[in-house]
Amino acid sequence: MPPVSCSLTKFSIVLNSRSSKGNIPVIVLFAPTATGKTALVRTLFGSGSFFRFKGCVEVISADSQAVYKGLDVGTAKPTAEEQDGIPHHLIDIVSPFEQFGLGEFMTEADRLCKEIVLRGHIPLVVGGTGFYIRSFLLGSPQTPQSDPSVREKVFELLSKEGAAALHKRLSLVDEKSADRIHVNDEYRICRALEVYYTCGKPLSSFEMPEKLRDGFDFLTLIAERDKEQLYERINARVDQMFADGLEAELARLKQEGCTAETPAMKAIGYREFFDASLHTSAEIRSRIKLDSRKYAKKQITFMKGIPGAQKVSADDVETVQNLIEAFFVQHPVLAES
Repeated sequence: MPPVSCSLTKFSIVLNSRSSKGNIPVIVLFAPTATGKTALVRTLFGSGSFFRFKGCVEVISADSQAVYKGLDVGTAKPTAEEQDGIPHHLIDIVSPFEQFGLGEFMTEADRLCKEIVLRGHIPLVVGGTGFYIRSFLLGSPQTPQSDPSVREKVFELLSKEGAAALHKRLSLVDEKSADRIHVNDEYRICRALEVYYTCGKPLSSFEMPEKLRDGFDFLTLIAERDKEQLYERINARVDQMFADGLEAELARLKQEGCTAETPAMKAIGYREFFDASLHTSAEIRSRIKLDSRKYAKKQITFMKGIPGAQKVSADDVETVQNLIEAFFVQHPVLAES
C-alpha cells in the first residue's frame, strides 16, 4: 500500500529536519492479544477518522506471526479493510518456512522508522510481542563476547535436534530466557545457550537496559482491559477464528508442506493442531484458548517497568488521542507544526 499523503505540509518539513539530527519520534502501542489494538488504530487513523493527524502515520507491526504469508485467520492480522488508509509494514513478508526473529525485527523496524520519517510521517509500532517491543525500546543487555567454537557447537546441535529441542535445553538452564524467547526464534535460542555454555551464567542474569534507546523519542502506550473481559475476548476470538475457517487454513498449510517443525507452525493457534494428545476439534479449540490466555498474562508481565510508558484503557479513544496530540505539541521540534 503506498504511503498516505499527510495533509500538514509544514509537518513534513519539520519531521525531515528532525530526522537529519538522528532523533526519531516514534509512537509505540502495545497490548496483549485480543485487546483491540487494530480497532483502536483504525479508529484513530483509518480512512473514516476525523483525527487531525490521520494520514500522518505508518504502522510497523510488532507481531512475530503476522510476518508470515498465508497465516491470516490464526494470527488475526489486520485485514485489507482494517489497513485502509494506513500503510502497514512487516506483514506478509516471509514464507512459513523462513525464520524471522528478534534480530530481523530490530533491523527492519529501525530501517523503517528512518524511512517513514523521511517521508514526513510518524512511525507507529503496534503489536503484542512483548519481547520485540521491549527490545525495540530498551535494546539488549550487555553479554559476553561471542565464542566462535561454542557457537559452532550450538548450531551443530540445532541442525541435529531442531529449534524446539534446543528451546527445551534452554528452559533447563535458563527458564526466564526460555519464557521470553519464542520457540522458533533460532538465533536467540542459540545465543542464549551460547552465553550459558561460554560463562556458565544464564542470559537472564545479565541486566536488561533500564533506559530508552538513544536516537529515538518514544511515546509508549500500553492498552489495557480488565482480566475477565480480556479472557472473554480471547475466547470469543478463538471461536471466531474457527468460524472463519482456521481448520481449513491449517489444512491448506499442511498441503503446502508445513509440519510441526515449520517455523510458522510454532505459533499459538497452529501448533495445537500438531499436538498428538489432542484428538478432537473441540480439544484443539479449548487448548488454543488456554494457551492464548497464558500468553496474554506473559505479555502483560513482560512490559512492566518500561520508562515513560503510559497505561490507557483500550476503549478510551479520547485519552489516547489526547496523548498523541500532546506528543506532537510538547515535542520541542514538532511543536512548530
